[in-house]
Amino acid sequence: MVFPVGVALPVDHAELPHEFMTMEAVREMAQAVEAAGFDAAGVSDHPIPGTQWLGTIGHYAQDPFVLLSLIAAMTTRLRVMTNILVLPYRNPFLTARAVSSLDVFSGGRVSLGVGAGYLEEEYKALGVSLERRNDLMREYAAAMKLAWRGEDFAFEGSGYSAPGNRMLPVPIQKPHPPLLVGGNSHMAIRHAAEFGDAWNPFFAPPSNSKAARTAYLSGEDDLDASLTYLRDHCDRIGRDSPPDLHLSWSTPMASDYNPQEIVDRIGAYRARGARAVSIMISANQRSAWCDLAQDFGERVIAKLD
Repeated sequence: MVFPVGVALPVDHAELPHEFMTMEAVREMAQAVEAAGFDAAGVSDHPIPGTQWLGTIGHYAQDPFVLLSLIAAMTTRLRVMTNILVLPYRNPFLTARAVSSLDVFSGGRVSLGVGAGYLEEEYKALGVSLERRNDLMREYAAAMKLAWRGEDFAFEGSGYSAPGNRMLPVPIQKPHPPLLVGGNSHMAIRHAAEFGDAWNPFFAPPSNSKAARTAYLSGEDDLDASLTYLRDHCDRIGRDSPPDLHLSWSTPMASDYNPQEIVDRIGAYRARGARAVSIMISANQRSAWCDLAQDFGERVIAKLD
């Protein structure tokens, strides 16, 4: 089995709508990455980002479940992944319903990357408390897992209540699609240990971290320290084995990338226990983007057996 590599689809380029934001564009890119041997295609989640963040390192995003439904319909084996869904933004039962529907109609191909987010302006616009986001992460994960059982249940949440409810159909994947908990902070790592199937950090230098107000992860030394913290927290809570490691990196692959360097980097991550990685591809034209995806498949993915 080839080592799983996911890729972010560039459907967030509002400045290049004819290249990346049409039905044909989604079809062409999704089918290109599936043919290239990628394991998953991912999309991000920013319903209403703040203008200050957009003016620095920010970007727009489309509705993740709309895009992933399109991708699933246009492919046959490609997994569809949120990278990441900001879990506190939505009522957990709405999220559970969307995920379950997508998993059923895609034939069990959903990977649910979730995180607490960090954009204060977006939290305010959605009427959700930024200060309570970590409490909501734990609560919403518990609520979704309960709904995904397909049985009658009761749940008392923060500002909502399920006095006796049921959700059907449930996801094809049992007990539910894998929960990949994103984020680099100690809190995110604890969340991954407490309710995640995988920890999904992203490489980000201190400069990007400051602009985004998130914890940085700038290299393998930082990763090693974080993995030690993850294992220690699993020991503290009595988890027998730590969640899987699924790494993302935010430096896009451009036409001048070095394939062997990437193969070696992935090898180093695999030596640290990584079970999958996700990348980004940089191009201003759809044809060039698809060509790079094909090249990456031939010169990197094919070497990752």
